[in-house]
Amino acid sequence: RQRPRRAAGPRLNAGGRRPVTASMRSPRALAALALLTLIWGYSWVLAKQALDYSAPFTLGLLRSLVSTFALFGVLAATGRSLAPRALWKTGGIGLVQSGLFMVFQTWALVEGGAGRTSVLIFTMPIWTLLLGRLFLSERVRGAQWVAAASALTGLVIFIAPWNMESSLLSKLLGLGAALCWAIGTVLVKRWRAALAADLLSLTAWQMAAGTLLLVAVVVAVPEAPTRWTWTFAAILAFVALVSTAFGWVLWLRVLRELPAWQASLSVLGVPVVANLSSRVALGETVAPVELAGMLLIGAGLAFMSFLNWRAQRRAEVVTAG
Repeated sequence: RQRPRRAAGPRLNAGGRRPVTASMRSPRALAALALLTLIWGYSWVLAKQALDYSAPFTLGLLRSLVSTFALFGVLAATGRSLAPRALWKTGGIGLVQSGLFMVFQTWALVEGGAGRTSVLIFTMPIWTLLLGRLFLSERVRGAQWVAAASALTGLVIFIAPWNMESSLLSKLLGLGAALCWAIGTVLVKRWRAALAADLLSLTAWQMAAGTLLLVAVVVAVPEAPTRWTWTFAAILAFVALVSTAFGWVLWLRVLRELPAWQASLSVLGVPVVANLSSRVALGETVAPVELAGMLLIGAGLAFMSFLNWRAQRRAEVVTAG
């Protein structure tokens, strides 16, 4: 005889309590996400200030070099293996996602403001979505097209290629950095099986490959010598050790503890912190048309986060049933 189906609902553990799901994890993970958003947001201001002491490519090299040593130090201190997995694939990802990204990011800061550059670079999720459609055959559903259309429309308004008085080069460089980040993300997905390893180790080796590219750029492009002061040393320590090395460790913690939709909130928060900080610390202002573009970009990213949240909720309901 067929047994009656039990109504769908949350399963209970042996103690009669509902198990902890990804959306119910420790508030410490949310605190880590908030801290990371503040660190990454304010680091744009410090990186802009660092350019008063160092040429852009030299600054990128110093930041990458210090971060690389710090990440390998964390690996050694925690007893993790220092051996790379899929060295050539890891190196290729590092050249794009760490090396070229740092080149475009720092160069964009020379030509434009910290807040504007952060907005452009954090359009990365949109480019990852579209590149995943092209190269990973990932489906882009109807609602996701709406999010992408909002962000891309805002991007065109924000860049304003028809306005010859705006810093078009800076905006194109920021967009180039976002594309490098997205390409690296797609490559990680594509080569996931070969790259199966500790994410911290993968990050360290990517950073090492990017550092080699930056060495080549600094050798090829003559720049003014760095003006070493205690202020510059303190800024470099923050952007290299706190923002990059510690920031990546914190990001890995966030990814492990929180669902994707919550982790993606940093994509929304970092440009907000960067723009507010640059306005206070650097006196940067935003034109009304740029503000309109930023709002459309933010709306697209926020809608994408909502879609990720809804997908996560549906997955939890299916699992509970």
